[in-house]
Amino acid sequence: MGLTAASTGTGAVEGKWVLRREHPEDRVIALAGNPNVGKSTLFNALTHLRQHTGNWPGKTVAAAQGRCEHKGRGYLLVDLPGTYSLLARSAEEEAARDFLCFGGADAAVVVCDATGLERNLNLVLQTLELHSRTVVCVNLLDEAERKGISVDLAELSRRLGVPVVGTAAGRGEGLEELLAAVEDVIAHPPQAKLPRYLPPIERALEVLTTQVSGRCGALPPRWTALRLLDGESSALASITQALGRDLREEPGIARCLTEVRAELARVGLEGELLRERLVSCLIWRAEDMAHAVVSSVQADSHRRDRRLDRIFTSRLTGIPVMLLLLAGVFWLTLAGANYPSQLLSQGLFWLQDRLSGLFTYLGAPQWLHDMLVLGVYRTLAWVVGVMLPPMAIFFPLFTLLEDFGYLPRVAFVLDHAFQKAHACGKQALTMAMGFGCNAAGVTGCRIIDSPRERLIAMLTNSFVPCNGRFPTLIALISMFFVGTAGGWGESLGAAVLLTGLIVLGVVLTFWASRLLSATVLKGAPSSFTLELPPYRRPRVGQVIVRSVLDRTLFVLARAAAVAAPAGLVIWLCANVEVQGGSILQHCTAFLDPLGRLMGLDGVILMAFLLGFPANEIVLPLILMTYLSSGSLLELGELEEMRALLVEQGWTGLTAVCMILFSLFHWPCSTTCLTVRKESGSWKWTALAWLLPTAVGMGLCILTAALARLLGLV
Repeated sequence: MGLTAASTGTGAVEGKWVLRREHPEDRVIALAGNPNVGKSTLFNALTHLRQHTGNWPGKTVAAAQGRCEHKGRGYLLVDLPGTYSLLARSAEEEAARDFLCFGGADAAVVVCDATGLERNLNLVLQTLELHSRTVVCVNLLDEAERKGISVDLAELSRRLGVPVVGTAAGRGEGLEELLAAVEDVIAHPPQAKLPRYLPPIERALEVLTTQVSGRCGALPPRWTALRLLDGESSALASITQALGRDLREEPGIARCLTEVRAELARVGLEGELLRERLVSCLIWRAEDMAHAVVSSVQADSHRRDRRLDRIFTSRLTGIPVMLLLLAGVFWLTLAGANYPSQLLSQGLFWLQDRLSGLFTYLGAPQWLHDMLVLGVYRTLAWVVGVMLPPMAIFFPLFTLLEDFGYLPRVAFVLDHAFQKAHACGKQALTMAMGFGCNAAGVTGCRIIDSPRERLIAMLTNSFVPCNGRFPTLIALISMFFVGTAGGWGESLGAAVLLTGLIVLGVVLTFWASRLLSATVLKGAPSSFTLELPPYRRPRVGQVIVRSVLDRTLFVLARAAAVAAPAGLVIWLCANVEVQGGSILQHCTAFLDPLGRLMGLDGVILMAFLLGFPANEIVLPLILMTYLSSGSLLELGELEEMRALLVEQGWTGLTAVCMILFSLFHWPCSTTCLTVRKESGSWKWTALAWLLPTAVGMGLCILTAALARLLGLV
């Protein structure tokens, strides 16, 4: 759910460390930190941007930048991906490390969680090896106070040798002190107390650092020597790229490296064991420091978190609770969207009448009016009228669960099932993003470290319906299975059936993931770190405003951008005649045999093809073609719509097959282009298109054949 205008638009940092500087004199500040420490909240508070914040790890998959000022001095803040380490075991770690190394930052701010300082100090120590001009920001002091935790900031600063500032970013506390500390470390770089390693490693580092000094450019010699010593390929490749030469090929360094490694091997420190000892020393140092500066008493909130986890993550109750919450979100969306959707549609089509009057007043030709008003505008009106109300309810509800800290628990509960499918448990998070927009879900797959598992998640994301498919599913369920009265009983029934369809989509996601991992994407599932963050009281007002501005309107604008040209194409197909019939009629006749085999008809298949740019227009396209109208229709009540469909030969089987094909068919054009961008391959994009389509067609053909065999039609 993290695809927003702020995170992917003009404020995003593209590539590795490309900055957009409007003010060349600004100081560049790298904002680093573990996931879920309030880093993006701090970024928003300082820059007043709308970068979305979430309460689960791996949320930020690309760096974002923003500007702030303090006492007349400008600062360009770069919000780096949340990471636990700089040892580059994942894309987030590599991006953060490379910006700190080569991004030209004047200073770094490492954000820590006051309620879990020990695990955060590992990143602090690694950052100090890269940047002496570092400020440690101990955030979430307000939460720490509620949990009975206190941090001795002065003692922590003394032990690290750099400024330590306490903040509560959500309340805007400590921001002035933080910016003042940043300016101070830039003007007067502190003498950071770097972590120390085992004596044999320190002796090797001393020798190798002497050799590297003066030959590693602006990189810290000790850090460069460490990377040469542990031989981590990603870091060495980045160093080679930055320097334009491979330090390992220089005679003096190569000889020294061979000698110190041989000396370490004599005491049993080589290969993977050496890397483990390097990490262990950092962890031991972090533990020692945390024990010295943190004091706590058992608080009620800690006990509350454990009680909630026994409900949300239990094998017995985890999945039932997840399904109940999902059904509740759908019910509230369905019950709340009916009336606003009706009012919005009436307003938009009232505006259409005014546009028609304007064209008449201007004396515009009829074909131009029909093409622009009945083609382009009416298609846009359908997309906006159908999408906006459900999204304006669904996104805030889903964001509240995210802000509360529930989504990581979903990943935890579903991790075992994804492991069985030889996929990554983080796929549960990207699947959840797909409910809002499959393109957002595909982009969110960047949080998965393994390229193989990332591809599996991208290729199967459209097995869960996006927000654009919900209106069609809801309308069909209401018309043919629960009634169209619109009362709370009907809404509840529709929510239950819709939840059942979602479960079917999730089950087939597991199946498709297992199929891919056994064929074109073979491999064993990888391990990953998933932090279960503390439960937090959702900031309801902020969530509503931000989810509407950053998510609803952002997704709606993208849908409208593809729906407008699609409306023109649809109008042309419906109005340009060839050999006694429109292009649309010829196409539906050609597709009719395949449609009948699937329990549908040619009109329905053609509507799905023309709805490729935006799933929201499939149902109005069907009605437009049935009535031989040259433009999308203004639809009335659901009961009128059902009567029209029955007149055209629809049965319960048609509705079932239509629901199945709405649930499983090719992803929309925006999602396909996103898959192409993320995978870098048209081959994988084609597979992302074909896989759900083959499943949907197969299910429809099987369902229709079974119904005919049993004499149900």
